[in-house]
Amino acid sequence: MQIAGYQFANGLAAAPMAGVTDRVFRQLCRTLGAASTTAEMVSARPALRATRKSRLRLDHSGENAPRIVQIAGGDAADLAHAARLNADEGADIIDINMGCPAKKVCRKAAGSALMADIDRVARILDAVVAASPVPVTLKMRTGVSTDRINAVAIARIAQTAGIAALAVHGRTRDQHYRGVAEYATIAAVKQAVSIPVWANGDVDSPAKARAVLAATGADGLMIGRAACRRPWLFREIAVERLTGRAPAPPDLAEEREILLGLVEQIHDFYGEGQGLRVARKHIGWLCERRPPHPALYMDLMQADSAARQLRLLDCLFDATAVRRVVQAI
Repeated sequence: MQIAGYQFANGLAAAPMAGVTDRVFRQLCRTLGAASTTAEMVSARPALRATRKSRLRLDHSGENAPRIVQIAGGDAADLAHAARLNADEGADIIDINMGCPAKKVCRKAAGSALMADIDRVARILDAVVAASPVPVTLKMRTGVSTDRINAVAIARIAQTAGIAALAVHGRTRDQHYRGVAEYATIAAVKQAVSIPVWANGDVDSPAKARAVLAATGADGLMIGRAACRRPWLFREIAVERLTGRAPAPPDLAEEREILLGLVEQIHDFYGEGQGLRVARKHIGWLCERRPPHPALYMDLMQADSAARQLRLLDCLFDATAVRRVVQAI
């Protein structure tokens, strides 16, 4: 897969997710096989650029190109200015968010709410592409609701405006993340345009990746929630596509190394107080796979220092190892 001169060898991308795809998690996904990662969305409103949250979301220190920044907003002039400013500050690709279904975003006529107004979409895309000195991509959904599926129309507008690539999530805005993704609309988008298309939604295994590519004809896959829970999914899909056989998931020792390393880096990136809170969501996803004793789970969620959180996380893996030995006996 190629976008404006950038090569994505295996066509696998980590979807931008607010509160998840910070610099630490992006680097982990790259290490585990993602060819592309996108930073958390940042508001195009000038007044919000100086906040600590925005500064952290725009931190790409040590990352390899392409560094992709996703901007969100409903005003064409603000989005155009944000695109130019982020490019000047080192972004290699600008992505426009028309996929987020969160109420606090849609209430501001941003994210997937924009798909309800095709004329505004056209104005935004024209303005951002004209202002940006780097390639611009677009992430969107299939439509506003099941009776207003308009991704194909928007895809054609995007291509005409000069958008370099599209990512399409197989749900409408009204669905949020409920139900199952549908891929017929993504296939129709791929048929309607000549620019690269990422298929997004419910890709959670090498077998599902193969099925989604076959169903959509997409150039690549964008993975979100499944990668939160198993960031090594990128590696599993890449190996399966290359060899025809999916590798075994990481053993307990490797998973321990991955998760403890991730949490420790989160503490360093955010500082202890915020780092503890951010790390809890990753620990929660680990606990979905490896349910601990309820008392240990509560201790993990209430740990009041980085050292204690790491120590308790280590205990969780020790307890899992002991259970495996007992079960084997």
